Amino acid sequence: MHNRSDQFAKSLLRDGLSLVSAAETEVEVLAATQKIDVYSVPDPARDAERARMGLLGELAAEPSLFEPFRGTPSLRQVRRCLRKQLTWHHELERRARAAAGAVVPDEDADAPTQPPVAFPALVVISPGRPETVLDAYRCEPAQPGVYHAVPGLVTRVVVLAELPRTRATLMLRLLGSGRVLRDALADLAALPDDAWEKSIATPLLIHFRLGTEEPAIDEEDEVSAEIRAWVKEYEQKLRAEARTEGHREGHREGHREGLNEGRAEEAARAVLTALRVRGIAVPDVVRERILAEKDPETLERWLERAIVAASLAEVVDGLS
Repeated sequence: MHNRSDQFAKSLLRDGLSLVSAAETEVEVLAATQKIDVYSVPDPARDAERARMGLLGELAAEPSLFEPFRGTPSLRQVRRCLRKQLTWHHELERRARAAAGAVVPDEDADAPTQPPVAFPALVVISPGRPETVLDAYRCEPAQPGVYHAVPGLVTRVVVLAELPRTRATLMLRLLGSGRVLRDALADLAALPDDAWEKSIATPLLIHFRLGTEEPAIDEEDEVSAEIRAWVKEYEQKLRAEARTEGHREGHREGHREGLNEGRAEEAARAVLTALRVRGIAVPDVVRERILAEKDPETLERWLERAIVAASLAEVVDGLS
């Protein structure tokens, strides 16, 4: 996955899942020259947060490989994902043996000293209905738009075009295209400003529209056009709000007083997400400073800088 749409998909999944799990992208599978798009391990301490994430939270309730596709995947493509799943489980077993100090040959999977390792689930995310995949692995519908393969494969297939248009499916529908993406962008815009979905998705949508100068090509055309339109509308909304704010005496002070601690935390997370997308490392002391900031003007200023910054000093005031 190399183009902007694919990078957006991985980033959205990683950053969304990072709220409730340890999520990584580009996880290298050493025994094969393949990389897992996103690997998520749930954090039990954040079960309550995961519960509010809707379908994405449900899919992340167990260790899982997430493999989003821009086009409807073929059987051959899904088989590659299954190879990643099996190879990764083998690697997890090897790590468990090493951590336990057990001396067990790799091929001796039934040895009594083999440490137990949960078999990771595979979540295939498809824009359309992959009929050959569903037939080959005897997938059965678990809920609208979600299919489970035969139990031994521990594989779920999410068909974005079949997901109901609800808030519970929004984060996944943002990975779609055409009507699915248009509806998702409209639903995102309609959410309250302090919605957690906005804190994750908005910086990424803006970044993947501005992060490169080359024009979109091939299958990215439609998705990039949808995102560009959304960003333009979002910027117009911000300008309109700024004009309205300028005509209201004392409005800014009231807004500052009304910002509760939870909303400030969401805004700070948006700053950290933008920095992560830009590939800028954030030391713990600066991370704590960002999370401790309560002033909405400061957080908004930092977010605007973070979207285009090349270094941390360009974002947070007072750093040299």
